Amino acid sequence: MLTGLPNRLHFSKYLSEWMEQPAEPGLSAAVLFLDLDRFKQINDTFGHSAGDELIIDVAKKLSGGVRYAPVFRLGGDEFVVLASHRRREEVVETAEAILAALSEPVILQGQEIFVRSSIGISIFPGDAQDAEALLKNADDAMYEAKERGGGQYAFYSEATSESAAERLQLEQALHRALAAGEFELFYQPQYGGTDGRINGMEALIRWKHPAEGYIPPVRFIPLAEQTGEIRSIGEWVLREACLQGKRLQEHAPGLLTAVNLSPRQLDQPDLVERVRAILQETGMPAGLLELEITEEFFIRNQDKAEAALRQFKEMGIRLAIDDFGTGYSSFAQMKRIMPDTLKIDRSFIRGLDQDESNASIVQALITMAHSLKLKVVGEGVETEEELLSLRRFGCDEIQGYYYSKPLPLAELEALLKGAPSAASSDEDREERRGDS
Repeated sequence: MLTGLPNRLHFSKYLSEWMEQPAEPGLSAAVLFLDLDRFKQINDTFGHSAGDELIIDVAKKLSGGVRYAPVFRLGGDEFVVLASHRRREEVVETAEAILAALSEPVILQGQEIFVRSSIGISIFPGDAQDAEALLKNADDAMYEAKERGGGQYAFYSEATSESAAERLQLEQALHRALAAGEFELFYQPQYGGTDGRINGMEALIRWKHPAEGYIPPVRFIPLAEQTGEIRSIGEWVLREACLQGKRLQEHAPGLLTAVNLSPRQLDQPDLVERVRAILQETGMPAGLLELEITEEFFIRNQDKAEAALRQFKEMGIRLAIDDFGTGYSSFAQMKRIMPDTLKIDRSFIRGLDQDESNASIVQALITMAHSLKLKVVGEGVETEEELLSLRRFGCDEIQGYYYSKPLPLAELEALLKGAPSAASSDEDREERRGDS
């Protein structure tokens, strides 16, 4: 009713009839399954009426961009294009035409929004012999495109099917992991920029799967976001970090504990009450808790999150903007809810001593932040040269593998007690940094 496009029932009927017809020599059918990237975030930010406007706009662009192939809307932000073809290159051209049609910005509530789509492609008769299996395979391929970063297409293969099965198994295991006590927290220390003392720590979740061992956060955090499990997991992280942060005050009075908040958590209407209850339950002083949100979320959802962030500030909780420098925000955008800390993204820190443009950007960011009385943390510091550059620019705190990898609680406690430093070895620094 919303778009005027035929629905899932029409698609199944149309495809089944097409497959039952005598096939022309060399003619195949390609099912292109589309799903808009991050549609839920747009819905949550602008409201469902704006989301409906976007769906209508996408339907028009699809219908106009692939006039020679029927377009169906399966529901929500899922669409299907059915393209007859003789050569694989023709399917690629169709997929690229769709991506090009959707690349034009959409105006929602006076703001210019860029929409991307992930496309999964399955081919009849090669990939499946019935409509249901063909659609499922295209759906699996679509998730493969999303896992590659979105905004692209992927063809179905047996490897795609195996990946989809693994993803389903991981999702089922994730549902049980919290109750089974399989999560634990590691902590990456934050060191003073000049004196090298540990002033704070960032809590980082780890999942110790009973069969696979430690699963990198890059594998399960996006899945937890998609399924909504991140809300209960995030609340567990906050409670555990406060309990352990309070305990560590015995060895390091005034030690700051930083905890990441996900966009899904900030969607919760009772988030402030939940955080307040956790502080009371654990005895963690509000002033020693710092909640981190990414710069991208901060600038795109400031209106929506403003009430919660303001109440956190009123409670005495510190606020930090993570990955700063990657979201194209300005200091002027922060005036309504001024954070306490900016964490400069490691993409600006890497090779800082050799990249003059990055050095100029980082120095300017630090100078401007200090003029607004904000603390600055340099993330992902791995070399002495990067450290010395940040010290020269007056960076307040340093976090990264140069000083220490993320540590389990017992190792951090030993470090705070004055045990031999757990700073990274060369082998440690060769580990993939993305898992932190």
